[in-house]
Amino acid sequence: MADAQEARTTEQIQVRQITQMQASWTQQERGADGAFTFQLILDHGAAEYVLRPSAEDADVLLKLFNKTGTAYFDLERGVVMFGNIAIG
Repeated sequence: MADAQEARTTEQIQVRQITQMQASWTQQERGADGAFTFQLILDHGAAEYVLRPSAEDADVLLKLFNKTGTAYFDLERGVVMFGNIAIG
């Protein structure tokens, strides 16, 4: 019974920390633009989510990941939230 309650509690968590990310690029057609994929590993493997950003969005996301030490992902809304970013 306790295991079932813990599993339900874990499933109810909608915002998780991004603890790892695996990025890949796939060729669509020879000579054509490819497709980026970011596999987000959330809370050390408690959940995963795949983003498929455009090349421009991938560039911005990578810069933001590099500027912040912490990022979170809202599973329900599909939102990446970044930790503190130094301004100035």
